[in-house]
Amino acid sequence: MRRPRPPLLDPIAWRSMWVFALFDLPMETKAQRRAYARFRKDLLEDGFAMMQLSVYFRHCASRESAAAHIRRMGARVPAEGEVRFLTVTDAQFARIEVYVGKRRKSPEKAPAQLELF
Repeated sequence: MRRPRPPLLDPIAWRSMWVFALFDLPMETKAQRRAYARFRKDLLEDGFAMMQLSVYFRHCASRESAAAHIRRMGARVPAEGEVRFLTVTDAQFARIEVYVGKRRKSPEKAPAQLELF
């Protein structure tokens, strides 16, 4: 019987990626607030989830999939403001330490279902 590999040695954990969208968009005028809301809605429709205010993330099965989502969302960045996209492997993401108050919490798990295009 084959033993399962530890997550950091599993080659799949190094192929799948997490994409983070970190953004700072102005919200002083009504048009800017609308652009912020539209960008946030676009992120959600593209499969991103809110991690914190102005920090969204999503799981991708490969680097190519991550690059496609970054290109798609990069094209939707409002004219004003700044958005940065960061990718980390599943193995790197597994090492994240999350604290809620003073208590440690487990990080989010990668979805069990594969993406189909």
